Amino acid sequence: MANGGPVEHGFPHLETVRAAVTALYKRLSYDTVHAFDTSVAPVDVAFCDQDDLHLGVQRVARELVRHYRLPDARMIVSFREMTHAANVELAAGPEYFIELNDRFRTHRRDIGAALAHEVMHVYLHRLGLAFPGTRDNEILTDTATTYLGAGWLLLDAYREDAASSQKLGYLTPEEFGYVVAKRALAFGEGPETWFTSPQAYTAYTKGLERAREDGRQPPLTAAGWAGRRRYARDRRDAREHGTRAAGPGAAYAFSAGEPGALRVTFPCPTCHQRLRVPVRGRVRARCALCHTVMECDT
Repeated sequence: MANGGPVEHGFPHLETVRAAVTALYKRLSYDTVHAFDTSVAPVDVAFCDQDDLHLGVQRVARELVRHYRLPDARMIVSFREMTHAANVELAAGPEYFIELNDRFRTHRRDIGAALAHEVMHVYLHRLGLAFPGTRDNEILTDTATTYLGAGWLLLDAYREDAASSQKLGYLTPEEFGYVVAKRALAFGEGPETWFTSPQAYTAYTKGLERAREDGRQPPLTAAGWAGRRRYARDRRDAREHGTRAAGPGAAYAFSAGEPGALRVTFPCPTCHQRLRVPVRGRVRARCALCHTVMECDT
């Protein structure tokens, strides 16, 4: 939890975030991911200063347990002085003990955000889904929280001005915005009205533009002129000099197919699973993992 300190910006963890989205689809399946078609509603996790602290915390925790479909899990929430925003004890269950930073006693509007991350730890623990290393595993947790409909709360907890700053989670604000936008594009949501933090909304718009760029990369037909020209040059080089990876920054690569044929591999713009299609002009590709259908000009 950044509290008054510098907040990292940009997209330094983007590859891990994309790997986390792929891992979610692989572990849960398309049907299970799309069972989370509705995000946590702001009213369901609202928490004001007039609410009883402990009753309110348990209410919000129960709502997140319901959202994540963990009916046999019970969250026991307490407060203590600590460096991090929160911590959860991952045991066999059904009871899980969550500790929240004492700061949340007086910053109650962000309790839902902290609990969303910790309850997701329980969800992933039960799935047996984890990334090696603390950093990557926390990025997986932030990404899963957001892609499954509760992480917009973590983004909305980001506030920064000349005198102070606050950010929860391991992702940068723009990376949270990216995952919120990826979910919005996949599920047809409009999260713009949910944000109470102006800085969070700005981060969402930057993430949305980056997410839209995923659908404008060659060999997709929506790619821009510069990308299409570069792709054509790389394709020509692959045919003349043998199969090769494309230049730096390109997400596609060429490989040999049937004798005399060429194939191109590229990431699905939705789940980032790599697809492999023949190089033969206009083709329609369907991702077997997330069921996205793409128009390509290979």
